[in-house]
Amino acid sequence: MAISISHLGYKKLSRVIFEWQAADRASLLALFVLMEVFSHWLWCLFVWWQRDVYVSSVDMDLLYPSWIGVTLTGIFFFWMASRLSPLRKDGHSLHKWQAVLVAVYSIYIAVVILVMGHSSLVSGVSLVGGAMLAMMLIRRRYVWKAFLGHIVLIVVFTVFPYFGFVLPTLRQTAVTNANAFPVVTYTYMGYSAVTSVESSIYNSILQNSKLSWETLSQLRFSSAFFWRATHLYMALPKAIFIIYTFRTLLLILDASKKEILQHANQDELTQLQSRRYGLMQMKEALIAIKDQQDFSVILLDLDWFKEINDKYGHEVGDRVLAEVAQTLLQSLAEETIISRYGGEEFLIVLPDTKHDSAMLIAEQIRLSIANQIINVEDDITFNVTTSLGLYTLTHEERNCIKQTQEILAQQEAPHTTIQTKKAKSRAIKFTRDQVNHPASIDQPPHDICQRLIRAADKALYEAKGRGRNQVVSANEMCDSEEGVATSLYGT
Repeated sequence: MAISISHLGYKKLSRVIFEWQAADRASLLALFVLMEVFSHWLWCLFVWWQRDVYVSSVDMDLLYPSWIGVTLTGIFFFWMASRLSPLRKDGHSLHKWQAVLVAVYSIYIAVVILVMGHSSLVSGVSLVGGAMLAMMLIRRRYVWKAFLGHIVLIVVFTVFPYFGFVLPTLRQTAVTNANAFPVVTYTYMGYSAVTSVESSIYNSILQNSKLSWETLSQLRFSSAFFWRATHLYMALPKAIFIIYTFRTLLLILDASKKEILQHANQDELTQLQSRRYGLMQMKEALIAIKDQQDFSVILLDLDWFKEINDKYGHEVGDRVLAEVAQTLLQSLAEETIISRYGGEEFLIVLPDTKHDSAMLIAEQIRLSIANQIINVEDDITFNVTTSLGLYTLTHEERNCIKQTQEILAQQEAPHTTIQTKKAKSRAIKFTRDQVNHPASIDQPPHDICQRLIRAADKALYEAKGRGRNQVVSANEMCDSEEGVATSLYGT
Protein backbone atom coordinates (compact mmCIF):
# COMPACT_ATOMS: atom_id res chain seq x y z
CA MET A 1 0.00 0.00 0.00
CA ALA A 2 1.41 3.42 -0.96
CA ILE A 3 0.12 5.21 2.15
CA SER A 4 1.29 4.83 5.74
CA ILE A 5 0.43 6.36 9.10
CA SER A 6 3.84 8.08 9.18
CA HIS A 7 2.35 10.72 6.86
CA LEU A 8 0.46 12.18 9.82
CA GLY A 9 3.52 14.15 10.94
CA TYR A 10 3.70 17.93 10.51
CA LYS A 11 6.07 17.97 7.54
CA LYS A 12 4.47 14.93 5.92
CA LEU A 13 0.97 16.37 6.23
CA SER A 14 2.23 19.60 4.66
CA ARG A 15 3.41 17.57 1.67
CA VAL A 16 0.05 15.76 1.53
CA ILE A 17 -1.87 19.03 1.27
CA PHE A 18 0.39 20.97 -1.06
CA GLU A 19 2.41 18.42 -3.04
CA TRP A 20 0.65 15.05 -3.21
CA GLN A 21 -1.37 14.10 -6.24
CA ALA A 22 -5.14 13.78 -5.94
CA ALA A 23 -4.97 9.97 -6.16
CA ASP A 24 -2.62 9.73 -3.19
CA ARG A 25 -4.76 12.08 -1.08
CA ALA A 26 -7.86 10.03 -1.86
CA SER A 27 -5.98 6.86 -0.91
CA LEU A 28 -5.00 8.46 2.39
CA LEU A 29 -8.67 9.31 3.08
CA ALA A 30 -9.60 5.68 2.40
CA LEU A 31 -6.95 4.65 4.92
CA PHE A 32 -8.42 7.01 7.55
CA VAL A 33 -11.87 5.51 6.94
CA LEU A 34 -10.40 2.02 7.23
CA MET A 35 -8.96 2.94 10.64
CA GLU A 36 -12.39 4.04 11.82
CA VAL A 37 -14.11 0.93 10.46
CA PHE A 38 -11.49 -1.23 12.17
CA SER A 39 -12.29 0.43 15.50
CA HIS A 40 -15.96 -0.49 14.96
CA TRP A 41 -14.91 -4.07 14.16
CA LEU A 42 -12.98 -4.24 17.43
CA TRP A 43 -16.09 -3.06 19.29
CA CYS A 44 -18.10 -5.91 17.75
CA LEU A 45 -15.36 -8.35 18.73
CA PHE A 46 -15.38 -7.06 22.31
CA VAL A 47 -19.16 -7.37 22.64
CA TRP A 48 -19.08 -10.87 21.18
CA TRP A 49 -16.27 -11.83 23.58
CA GLN A 50 -18.28 -10.47 26.54
CA ARG A 51 -21.65 -11.54 25.19
CA ASP A 52 -22.66 -13.19 28.47
CA VAL A 53 -22.24 -9.84 30.24
CA TYR A 54 -23.83 -7.56 27.64
CA VAL A 55 -26.55 -9.84 26.27
CA SER A 56 -29.16 -7.73 28.07
CA SER A 57 -27.76 -4.45 26.62
CA VAL A 58 -27.08 -5.48 23.02
CA ASP A 59 -29.36 -7.22 20.55
CA MET A 60 -27.16 -10.19 19.74
CA ASP A 61 -29.35 -11.29 16.82
CA LEU A 62 -28.54 -7.99 15.12
CA LEU A 63 -24.90 -7.90 16.25
CA TYR A 64 -23.78 -10.75 13.99
CA PRO A 65 -25.12 -9.33 10.68
CA SER A 66 -23.80 -5.91 11.76
CA TRP A 67 -20.39 -7.41 12.39
CA ILE A 68 -20.43 -9.02 8.94
CA GLY A 69 -21.40 -5.67 7.40
CA VAL A 70 -18.55 -3.88 9.20
CA THR A 71 -16.13 -6.56 8.01
CA LEU A 72 -17.22 -6.25 4.39
CA THR A 73 -17.01 -2.45 4.61
CA GLY A 74 -13.49 -2.71 6.01
CA ILE A 75 -12.43 -5.00 3.17
CA PHE A 76 -13.90 -2.55 0.65
CA PHE A 77 -11.99 0.46 2.05
CA PHE A 78 -8.81 -1.59 2.30
CA TRP A 79 -9.18 -2.31 -1.40
CA MET A 80 -9.94 1.35 -2.10
CA ALA A 81 -6.83 2.53 -0.22
CA SER A 82 -4.64 0.31 -2.38
CA ARG A 83 -6.47 0.98 -5.65
CA LEU A 84 -6.69 4.79 -5.68
CA SER A 85 -2.97 5.59 -5.76
CA PRO A 86 -2.31 3.88 -9.14
CA LEU A 87 -5.05 6.04 -10.76
CA ARG A 88 -2.78 9.10 -11.01
CA LYS A 89 -3.13 9.50 -14.79
CA ASP A 90 -6.75 8.43 -15.13
CA GLY A 91 -8.61 11.51 -13.95
CA HIS A 92 -12.09 10.29 -14.95
CA SER A 93 -11.78 7.02 -13.04
CA LEU A 94 -10.28 8.83 -10.06
CA HIS A 95 -13.23 11.20 -9.81
CA LYS A 96 -15.64 8.30 -10.10
CA TRP A 97 -13.95 6.39 -7.29
CA GLN A 98 -13.77 9.50 -5.12
CA ALA A 99 -17.54 9.85 -5.45
CA VAL A 100 -17.99 6.15 -4.59
CA LEU A 101 -15.69 6.54 -1.59
CA VAL A 102 -17.62 9.39 0.02
CA ALA A 103 -21.02 7.88 -0.87
CA VAL A 104 -20.24 4.50 0.71
CA TYR A 105 -18.73 6.14 3.79
CA SER A 106 -21.76 8.45 4.26
CA ILE A 107 -24.19 5.54 4.05
CA TYR A 108 -22.05 3.44 6.37
CA ILE A 109 -21.81 6.16 9.04
CA ALA A 110 -25.55 6.86 8.80
CA VAL A 111 -26.26 3.15 9.44
CA VAL A 112 -23.78 3.08 12.34
CA ILE A 113 -25.51 6.08 13.92
CA LEU A 114 -28.86 4.34 13.43
CA VAL A 115 -27.96 1.04 15.04
CA MET A 116 -25.95 2.71 17.84
CA GLY A 117 -28.84 4.82 19.06
CA HIS A 118 -28.70 8.27 17.44
CA SER A 119 -25.98 9.68 19.69
CA SER A 120 -25.55 13.40 19.07
CA LEU A 121 -21.86 13.07 19.93
CA VAL A 122 -21.20 10.42 17.30
CA SER A 123 -23.44 12.17 14.77
CA GLY A 124 -21.77 15.56 15.23
CA VAL A 125 -18.22 14.28 14.97
CA SER A 126 -19.00 12.11 11.95
CA LEU A 127 -21.10 14.69 10.13
CA VAL A 128 -19.00 17.83 10.64
CA GLY A 129 -15.52 16.53 11.42
CA GLY A 130 -15.56 13.83 8.78
CA ALA A 131 -16.74 16.25 6.09
CA MET A 132 -14.07 18.83 6.95
CA LEU A 133 -11.34 16.21 6.91
CA ALA A 134 -12.54 14.84 3.57
CA MET A 135 -12.56 18.33 2.02
CA MET A 136 -8.83 18.55 2.67
CA LEU A 137 -8.13 15.43 0.65
CA ILE A 138 -10.59 14.97 -2.22
CA ARG A 139 -12.86 17.04 -4.44
CA ARG A 140 -14.97 19.34 -2.30
CA ARG A 141 -17.98 19.07 -4.58
CA TYR A 142 -18.32 15.35 -3.84
CA VAL A 143 -17.90 15.91 -0.12
CA TRP A 144 -20.53 18.65 -0.08
CA LYS A 145 -23.07 16.44 -1.85
CA ALA A 146 -22.27 13.54 0.48
CA PHE A 147 -22.65 15.87 3.45
CA LEU A 148 -26.15 16.90 2.31
CA GLY A 149 -27.06 13.26 1.64
CA HIS A 150 -25.82 12.31 5.10
CA ILE A 151 -28.09 14.93 6.64
CA VAL A 152 -31.05 13.59 4.67
CA LEU A 153 -30.38 10.04 5.88
CA ILE A 154 -30.17 11.13 9.52
CA VAL A 155 -33.43 13.08 9.22
CA VAL A 156 -35.16 10.12 7.56
CA PHE A 157 -33.93 7.68 10.23
CA THR A 158 -35.09 10.07 12.94
CA VAL A 159 -38.58 10.66 11.50
CA PHE A 160 -39.45 7.13 10.30
CA PRO A 161 -40.29 5.65 13.72
CA TYR A 162 -43.00 8.31 14.26
CA PHE A 163 -44.86 6.83 11.29
CA GLY A 164 -44.78 3.28 12.61
CA PHE A 165 -41.59 2.07 10.95
CA VAL A 166 -39.50 -0.05 13.29
CA LEU A 167 -35.84 0.56 12.56
CA PRO A 168 -33.11 -1.87 13.64
CA THR A 169 -31.09 -0.93 16.70
CA LEU A 170 -28.51 -2.77 18.75
CA ARG A 171 -29.49 -0.88 21.86
CA GLN A 172 -31.50 -2.61 24.59
CA THR A 173 -32.46 -1.17 27.96
CA ALA A 174 -31.62 -3.52 30.80
CA VAL A 175 -32.69 -3.08 34.43
CA THR A 176 -30.72 -5.13 36.93
CA ASN A 177 -32.62 -4.04 40.00
CA ALA A 178 -35.53 -6.37 40.73
CA ASN A 179 -37.42 -3.57 42.50
CA ALA A 180 -37.14 -1.19 39.60
CA PHE A 181 -40.23 -0.23 37.69
CA PRO A 182 -40.80 -1.56 34.16
CA VAL A 183 -39.81 0.71 31.28
CA VAL A 184 -41.04 0.70 27.70
CA THR A 185 -38.95 2.52 25.08
CA TYR A 186 -39.75 3.28 21.47
CA THR A 187 -37.59 3.55 18.41
CA TYR A 188 -38.45 7.24 17.98
CA MET A 189 -36.99 8.03 21.40
CA GLY A 190 -33.68 9.77 20.84
CA TYR A 191 -30.47 8.87 22.59
CA SER A 192 -30.86 11.70 25.12
CA ALA A 193 -34.38 10.63 26.00
CA VAL A 194 -33.40 7.00 26.49
CA THR A 195 -30.40 8.07 28.57
CA SER A 196 -32.62 10.19 30.79
CA VAL A 197 -34.94 7.23 31.40
CA GLU A 198 -32.01 4.98 32.22
CA SER A 199 -30.53 7.57 34.55
CA SER A 200 -33.82 7.75 36.42
CA ILE A 201 -33.86 3.96 36.71
CA TYR A 202 -30.35 3.74 38.12
CA ASN A 203 -30.88 6.62 40.48
CA SER A 204 -33.32 4.31 42.24
CA ILE A 205 -30.43 1.90 42.80
CA LEU A 206 -28.47 4.42 44.83
CA GLN A 207 -28.97 4.45 48.57
CA ASN A 208 -28.97 7.93 50.13
CA SER A 209 -27.53 9.28 46.85
CA LYS A 210 -24.23 7.51 47.48
CA LEU A 211 -22.44 4.77 45.61
CA SER A 212 -21.45 1.55 47.33
CA TRP A 213 -19.31 -1.28 45.97
CA GLU A 214 -22.44 -3.26 45.23
CA THR A 215 -24.27 -0.44 43.40
CA LEU A 216 -21.09 0.51 41.57
CA SER A 217 -20.87 -3.01 40.15
CA GLN A 218 -24.51 -2.81 39.10
CA LEU A 219 -23.96 0.49 37.35
CA ARG A 220 -20.81 -0.84 35.67
CA PHE A 221 -22.79 -3.55 33.92
CA SER A 222 -25.83 -1.38 33.24
CA SER A 223 -26.89 -0.65 29.68
CA ALA A 224 -26.68 3.12 30.32
CA PHE A 225 -23.03 2.93 31.32
CA PHE A 226 -22.22 0.53 28.48
CA TRP A 227 -23.78 2.66 25.75
CA ARG A 228 -22.33 5.90 27.06
CA ALA A 229 -18.90 4.28 27.02
CA THR A 230 -19.61 2.95 23.51
CA HIS A 231 -20.48 6.38 22.15
CA LEU A 232 -17.38 7.87 23.74
CA TYR A 233 -15.32 5.12 22.13
CA MET A 234 -16.93 5.81 18.75
CA ALA A 235 -16.56 9.60 18.86
CA LEU A 236 -13.65 10.77 21.02
CA PRO A 237 -10.71 9.09 19.21
CA LYS A 238 -12.06 10.36 15.90
CA ALA A 239 -12.60 13.85 17.32
CA ILE A 240 -9.07 13.95 18.78
CA PHE A 241 -7.61 12.81 15.46
CA ILE A 242 -9.55 15.42 13.47
CA ILE A 243 -8.64 18.23 15.88
CA TYR A 244 -4.99 17.17 15.73
CA THR A 245 -5.12 17.17 11.94
CA PHE A 246 -6.70 20.62 11.77
CA ARG A 247 -4.26 21.96 14.35
CA THR A 248 -1.46 20.74 12.13
CA LEU A 249 -3.20 22.26 9.10
CA LEU A 250 -3.42 25.65 10.83
CA LEU A 251 0.29 25.46 11.65
CA ILE A 252 0.96 24.72 7.99
CA LEU A 253 -1.23 27.63 6.88
CA ASP A 254 0.47 29.98 9.37
CA ALA A 255 3.87 28.94 8.06
CA SER A 256 2.68 29.30 4.46
CA LYS A 257 1.21 32.72 5.20
CA LYS A 258 4.49 33.82 6.78
CA GLU A 259 6.42 32.56 3.77
CA ILE A 260 4.06 34.24 1.31
CA LEU A 261 4.27 37.55 3.16
CA GLN A 262 8.04 37.27 3.29
CA HIS A 263 8.23 36.76 -0.47
CA ALA A 264 5.76 39.61 -1.05
CA ASN A 265 7.34 42.06 1.39
CA GLN A 266 11.03 41.21 1.08
CA ASP A 267 13.38 41.48 -1.88
CA GLU A 268 14.94 38.05 -2.29
CA LEU A 269 18.38 39.25 -3.41
CA THR A 270 19.05 42.07 -0.93
CA GLN A 271 16.78 40.91 1.93
CA LEU A 272 15.46 44.49 2.13
CA GLN A 273 11.81 45.43 1.92
CA SER A 274 10.27 45.13 -1.52
CA ARG A 275 9.19 48.24 -3.41
CA ARG A 276 5.50 47.66 -2.76
CA TYR A 277 5.98 47.01 0.95
CA GLY A 278 8.41 49.90 1.31
CA LEU A 279 5.89 52.32 -0.21
CA MET A 280 3.17 50.97 2.08
CA GLN A 281 5.41 51.46 5.12
CA MET A 282 6.30 54.94 3.90
CA LYS A 283 2.65 55.92 3.61
CA GLU A 284 1.87 54.60 7.09
CA ALA A 285 4.84 56.48 8.55
CA LEU A 286 3.74 59.67 6.80
CA ILE A 287 0.21 59.39 8.18
CA ALA A 288 1.51 58.70 11.69
CA ILE A 289 3.94 61.65 11.75
CA LYS A 290 3.25 64.33 14.38
CA ASP A 291 2.61 68.02 13.74
CA GLN A 292 6.10 69.35 14.51
CA GLN A 293 8.06 66.58 12.81
CA ASP A 294 9.78 66.68 9.42
CA PHE A 295 9.85 63.78 6.97
CA SER A 296 12.89 63.01 4.79
CA VAL A 297 13.26 60.75 1.77
CA ILE A 298 16.50 59.60 0.12
CA LEU A 299 16.74 57.92 -3.27
CA LEU A 300 20.09 56.14 -3.79
CA ASP A 301 21.47 54.86 -7.09
CA LEU A 302 24.69 52.92 -7.70
CA ASP A 303 27.03 54.67 -10.13
CA TRP A 304 28.04 52.89 -13.35
CA PHE A 305 26.28 49.70 -12.29
CA LYS A 306 25.72 48.56 -15.88
CA GLU A 307 29.48 48.66 -16.46
CA ILE A 308 29.99 46.45 -13.39
CA ASN A 309 27.60 43.85 -14.82
CA ASP A 310 29.22 44.04 -18.25
CA LYS A 311 32.76 43.78 -16.90
CA TYR A 312 32.43 41.28 -14.05
CA GLY A 313 29.13 39.54 -14.80
CA HIS A 314 25.69 39.62 -13.25
CA GLU A 315 26.72 37.35 -10.38
CA VAL A 316 29.18 39.99 -9.19
CA GLY A 317 26.52 42.65 -9.77
CA ASP A 318 24.13 40.76 -7.53
CA ARG A 319 26.83 40.51 -4.87
CA VAL A 320 27.34 44.27 -5.03
CA LEU A 321 23.64 44.88 -4.50
CA ALA A 322 23.57 42.47 -1.54
CA GLU A 323 26.64 44.04 0.11
CA VAL A 324 25.33 47.58 -0.37
CA ALA A 325 22.04 46.48 1.20
CA GLN A 326 23.91 45.11 4.23
CA THR A 327 25.82 48.38 4.53
CA LEU A 328 22.55 50.30 4.57
CA LEU A 329 21.12 48.02 7.25
CA GLN A 330 24.20 48.43 9.42
CA SER A 331 24.48 52.20 8.92
CA LEU A 332 20.87 53.23 9.56
CA ALA A 333 18.65 53.14 12.63
CA GLU A 334 16.10 50.38 13.09
CA GLU A 335 13.10 52.70 12.56
CA THR A 336 14.42 53.71 9.13
CA ILE A 337 12.47 52.26 6.20
CA ILE A 338 14.86 50.76 3.63
CA SER A 339 13.60 49.14 0.44
CA ARG A 340 14.93 48.15 -2.95
CA TYR A 341 13.11 50.57 -5.21
CA GLY A 342 14.12 48.92 -8.47
CA GLY A 343 17.26 47.67 -10.21
CA GLU A 344 20.19 49.39 -8.50
CA GLU A 345 18.04 52.03 -6.78
CA PHE A 346 17.27 52.03 -3.05
CA LEU A 347 14.62 54.06 -1.22
CA ILE A 348 15.41 55.27 2.30
CA VAL A 349 12.67 56.89 4.39
CA LEU A 350 13.63 58.82 7.54
CA PRO A 351 10.57 59.67 9.66
CA ASP A 352 10.99 62.54 12.12
CA THR A 353 14.26 63.64 10.55
CA LYS A 354 15.07 67.27 9.75
CA HIS A 355 16.79 68.29 6.55
CA ASP A 356 20.24 68.93 8.03
CA SER A 357 20.24 65.60 9.86
CA ALA A 358 19.08 63.80 6.73
CA MET A 359 21.93 65.38 4.74
CA LEU A 360 24.46 64.14 7.30
CA ILE A 361 22.97 60.64 7.16
CA ALA A 362 23.04 60.63 3.36
CA GLU A 363 26.68 61.73 3.32
CA GLN A 364 27.58 59.05 5.83
CA ILE A 365 25.89 56.43 3.63
CA ARG A 366 27.81 57.69 0.57
CA LEU A 367 31.15 57.47 2.37
CA SER A 368 30.43 54.03 3.85
CA ILE A 369 29.60 52.56 0.46
CA ALA A 370 32.52 54.30 -1.29
CA ASN A 371 34.97 52.89 1.25
CA GLN A 372 33.60 49.36 0.90
CA ILE A 373 35.88 47.02 -1.07
CA ILE A 374 34.23 44.49 -3.39
CA ASN A 375 36.29 41.31 -3.89
CA VAL A 376 35.83 39.59 -7.23
CA GLU A 377 38.78 37.24 -7.02
CA ASP A 378 41.89 37.09 -4.86
CA ASP A 379 43.68 39.71 -6.96
CA ILE A 380 40.72 41.70 -8.29
CA THR A 381 38.93 44.27 -6.14
CA PHE A 382 37.03 47.46 -6.82
CA ASN A 383 34.93 50.13 -5.13
CA VAL A 384 31.47 51.30 -5.99
CA THR A 385 30.13 54.82 -5.57
CA THR A 386 26.61 56.13 -5.21
CA SER A 387 24.57 59.19 -6.08
CA LEU A 388 21.88 60.28 -3.66
CA GLY A 389 18.91 62.62 -3.98
CA LEU A 390 17.18 63.89 -0.85
CA TYR A 391 13.99 65.73 -0.11
CA THR A 392 12.62 66.79 3.28
CA LEU A 393 8.95 67.59 3.73
CA THR A 394 8.94 70.10 6.59
CA HIS A 395 6.10 70.38 9.04
CA GLU A 396 5.49 73.99 7.90
CA GLU A 397 5.00 72.88 4.31
CA ARG A 398 2.82 69.98 5.41
CA ASN A 399 0.56 72.39 7.33
CA CYS A 400 0.38 74.64 4.27
CA ILE A 401 -0.65 71.67 2.17
CA LYS A 402 -3.49 70.94 4.58
CA GLN A 403 -4.62 74.57 4.55
CA THR A 404 -4.45 74.84 0.77
CA GLN A 405 -6.30 71.56 0.47
CA GLU A 406 -9.17 73.05 2.45
CA ILE A 407 -9.07 76.19 0.34
CA LEU A 408 -9.33 74.35 -2.95
CA ALA A 409 -11.97 71.96 -1.63
CA GLN A 410 -14.21 74.57 0.01
CA GLN A 411 -13.49 77.57 -2.22
CA GLU A 412 -12.84 79.73 0.89
CA ALA A 413 -9.41 81.17 0.24
CA PRO A 414 -10.04 84.60 1.91
CA HIS A 415 -10.63 82.96 5.30
CA THR A 416 -7.27 81.13 5.44
CA THR A 417 -3.79 82.61 5.97
CA ILE A 418 -0.83 80.86 4.36
CA GLN A 419 2.42 81.15 6.28
CA THR A 420 4.81 82.02 3.42
CA LYS A 421 4.50 82.87 -0.26
CA LYS A 422 6.77 79.98 -1.24
CA ALA A 423 4.86 77.47 0.89
CA LYS A 424 1.57 78.74 -0.54
CA SER A 425 2.81 78.26 -4.10
CA ARG A 426 3.99 74.71 -3.38
CA ALA A 427 0.86 73.75 -1.48
CA ILE A 428 -1.51 74.98 -4.21
CA LYS A 429 0.37 73.04 -6.88
CA PHE A 430 0.52 69.99 -4.64
CA THR A 431 -3.22 69.82 -3.96
CA ARG A 432 -4.74 71.21 -7.16
CA ASP A 433 -5.43 67.74 -8.57
CA GLN A 434 -6.96 66.61 -5.26
CA VAL A 435 -10.01 68.90 -5.39
CA ASN A 436 -12.33 66.20 -6.69
CA HIS A 437 -11.15 63.72 -4.01
CA PRO A 438 -9.95 65.79 -1.06
CA ALA A 439 -8.07 63.95 1.67
CA SER A 440 -8.76 64.17 5.38
CA ILE A 441 -7.10 67.01 7.29
CA ASP A 442 -5.18 64.33 9.22
CA GLN A 443 -4.12 62.37 6.15
CA PRO A 444 -1.94 63.62 3.27
CA PRO A 445 -3.10 63.25 -0.36
CA HIS A 446 -2.98 59.68 -1.56
CA ASP A 447 -0.11 60.25 -4.02
CA ILE A 448 2.11 62.29 -1.71
CA CYS A 449 4.59 59.39 -1.40
CA GLN A 450 5.21 59.31 -5.14
CA ARG A 451 5.57 63.09 -5.21
CA LEU A 452 8.17 63.02 -2.44
CA ILE A 453 10.05 60.29 -4.29
CA ARG A 454 9.76 62.30 -7.51
CA ALA A 455 11.43 65.26 -5.82
CA ALA A 456 14.23 63.05 -4.46
CA ASP A 457 14.58 61.48 -7.93
CA LYS A 458 14.99 64.94 -9.50
CA ALA A 459 17.79 65.65 -7.01
CA LEU A 460 19.34 62.23 -7.77
CA TYR A 461 19.57 63.01 -11.48
CA GLU A 462 21.06 66.34 -10.62
CA ALA A 463 23.73 64.51 -8.58
CA LYS A 464 24.49 62.32 -11.59
CA GLY A 465 24.69 65.38 -13.81
CA ARG A 466 27.21 66.99 -11.46
CA GLY A 467 29.58 64.05 -11.76
CA ARG A 468 28.06 61.34 -9.46
CA ASN A 469 29.32 60.18 -6.04
CA GLN A 470 27.58 63.01 -4.18
CA VAL A 471 24.41 64.03 -2.34
CA VAL A 472 22.04 66.64 -3.73
CA SER A 473 19.12 68.16 -1.82
CA ALA A 474 15.88 68.90 -3.63
CA ASN A 475 15.08 71.46 -0.94
CA GLU A 476 18.22 73.43 -1.76
CA MET A 477 17.41 73.16 -5.45
CA CYS A 478 13.94 74.54 -4.77
CA ASP A 479 15.43 77.46 -2.90
CA SER A 480 17.80 78.30 -5.75
CA GLU A 481 15.55 77.81 -8.76
CA GLU A 482 11.75 77.84 -8.93
CA GLY A 483 11.55 75.35 -11.79
CA VAL A 484 12.74 72.44 -9.70
CA ALA A 485 9.67 72.66 -7.52
CA THR A 486 7.57 71.38 -10.37
CA SER A 487 9.18 67.92 -9.93
CA LEU A 488 7.51 67.60 -6.56
CA TYR A 489 4.07 68.80 -7.58
CA GLY A 490 3.88 67.25 -11.01
CA THR A 491 2.96 70.45 -12.89
